[in-house]
Amino acid sequence: MDIGLPWIEKHRPQKLDELVGQKEITARLKKAAEDRNVPNMLFAGPAGVGKTSAAVALSKELFGKSFNQNFLELNASDDRGIDVVRTTIKEFARTLAFDSGFKIIFLDESDALTADAQQALRRTMEKYTRTTRFILSCNYSSRIIEPIQSRCVIFRFRGLSPQEVEKKIREIAEKEGITVDAKAIEAINYVSEGDLRKAVNVLQASSSLSKKVDEKSVFNVASRARPAEIREMIDLALKGNFIEAGEKLRSLMYDYGMSGEDVVTQMYREVIAMPEKELPSKRKIELVDKIGEYNFRLVEGANERIQLEALLAQFMKKDE
Repeated sequence: MDIGLPWIEKHRPQKLDELVGQKEITARLKKAAEDRNVPNMLFAGPAGVGKTSAAVALSKELFGKSFNQNFLELNASDDRGIDVVRTTIKEFARTLAFDSGFKIIFLDESDALTADAQQALRRTMEKYTRTTRFILSCNYSSRIIEPIQSRCVIFRFRGLSPQEVEKKIREIAEKEGITVDAKAIEAINYVSEGDLRKAVNVLQASSSLSKKVDEKSVFNVASRARPAEIREMIDLALKGNFIEAGEKLRSLMYDYGMSGEDVVTQMYREVIAMPEKELPSKRKIELVDKIGEYNFRLVEGANERIQLEALLAQFMKKDE
């Protein structure tokens, strides 16, 4: 392994059996590889759950030593227009496969393609079906036009469970010679939310500070506050202590370098997680509505400090 590579590349699965989670999808892909009966495919699901790894692992099992000659990976977000379909994709698709019955074009983030590019891709998929198979990956399948969806077998990837993320993190930590305590694992799961790519990157960044990764280093490199600190700020606002809640907010933004949207996202997660006895459902609904409103204001470019303190003021309002 190259020492300079990011860990997500060093530890990327090379075989379908090495994929984390997605057991049903792995079984279907292994069967397709064994039978060499590979249709056009559409991989849909959240980021960091194994879509790219699945496409690469499948192709390596199919092509073996001729992988580089028969596999083309493109990222649609780099070039979203129709030209990439008419030139790069078409030129690769029209040539014969090397030592294999077909080639594979893997188009990552295909939901970033323009409508015109997708229409051109539809025709290309039809025309070169004898020599080329297409694997498209996307976060939102609804952004892929129906004619393309109908030409593909759809595989829906799910977010990884905390147990699956923990197993992979501990495996990587052992190979890299670092120690990760239980609190750090919890913190990595909290910031990654089922995204293994983010989890591995956070682990690598944390290990650059110390070979013993702890909760504090994880939250620092992820620019996230500990859930308990966000909960403390919310509790202060709910009890009417606006000045103290505002000071806590300023401390969080200064200590962790958090953006306004980061703070709002964590506030949302903590409000949702609060038990009924601490925050009744009716009040929780009202606060979630307000959080959504102020998040929209931040996205539109409003001043972060003013909007966040105004949001804390909303938490102080009692039922009328």
